[in-house]
Amino acid sequence: MTRPRRPSLPLLDVSRSALQSRPIRKRDPDQPNLPFDPMPQRVEPCLALLKSVVPVGPDWLYEVKWDGYRLAIHIEPKGVSIITRGGHDWTYRFPSIAAAAKDLGVTTAILDGEAVVLDDQGRSDFGALQRSLGGRGGKRISTESILYAFDLLYLDGRDLTRTELAVRRRLLEDLIPEGGNETIRLSEAIELPAEDLLEHACQVGLEGIIAKHRDQPYRSGRTGDWLKIKCVQSESFMVVGYEQSASARGGIGSLLLAGKKGFDWVYVGSVGTGFTRSDAEHLKKTLDQLRTNKPVVPLKGKRFVFAQPTLIVEIEFRGWTHDRNLRHASYKGLREIQDNAAVFDVTDW
Repeated sequence: MTRPRRPSLPLLDVSRSALQSRPIRKRDPDQPNLPFDPMPQRVEPCLALLKSVVPVGPDWLYEVKWDGYRLAIHIEPKGVSIITRGGHDWTYRFPSIAAAAKDLGVTTAILDGEAVVLDDQGRSDFGALQRSLGGRGGKRISTESILYAFDLLYLDGRDLTRTELAVRRRLLEDLIPEGGNETIRLSEAIELPAEDLLEHACQVGLEGIIAKHRDQPYRSGRTGDWLKIKCVQSESFMVVGYEQSASARGGIGSLLLAGKKGFDWVYVGSVGTGFTRSDAEHLKKTLDQLRTNKPVVPLKGKRFVFAQPTLIVEIEFRGWTHDRNLRHASYKGLREIQDNAAVFDVTDW
């Protein structure tokens, strides 16, 4: 004779009341069916630390260093948001990328990548990207830009930032297969011996390469998990004035540049090449509006026009002279405040 089954008793605490689990997180009303992690409104980006030598070993993955605007693409059921490195909403400025993100077939995701405009050889051209946006402070939308996605921070209810890069890459490759679509593409790993990478990148005219540690989670800031190795140095500097020229196109002979040292500015030389006539005319008009009789750096010159430190420019250069001035400097374009461009720090000099 079998015993009658007794109803199972609930787990009891010492007071003999039934224990009930508490929800770990409050549900997001915008994502009522979310079973795991709420989507963050913003993730501070992981930034690459500048190094002169390519790290070697199986722990490292290598990619092209793209020269554009760092963006986070937030995909949700209610729509797509495009957030700059500085935390500004630029969805309206990259409508093609936003539309392509909607077509990826994913409910929720955060892609980390770089918006670029490519030249005829398939290299990223920062100046062309700036022109597509109408220059610094421009209001144009960029229809020519594409996104090279290189990381996946969130996918369908799961926060991936605590997951190692190798896993995040595999998920990204499933989401954006090789070739991708015309507007959102995978930043593919470079399959070459590490010892040959930089030489190859420089020979084909790339800015450099990025090395990433395969086993690390996604950590914000310059932690050393990501490294950048450049063929040509490129940094952001503050424009503190210009040298007038009657013969130069646009009336500017050169821009006067400064790096930062605490709350002060330190003169680092000038740049007189790389800008077009229209670039020079726009720069002169803007700098004339910022004109000041009190230079922020100790310079004197009959043809110098000094300006309040407001405009940030990206400069390509080949090194430094013995007196700490830029060597073989060339203008690449104006940086946007929303891009959170960091002016070159000379504190350690």
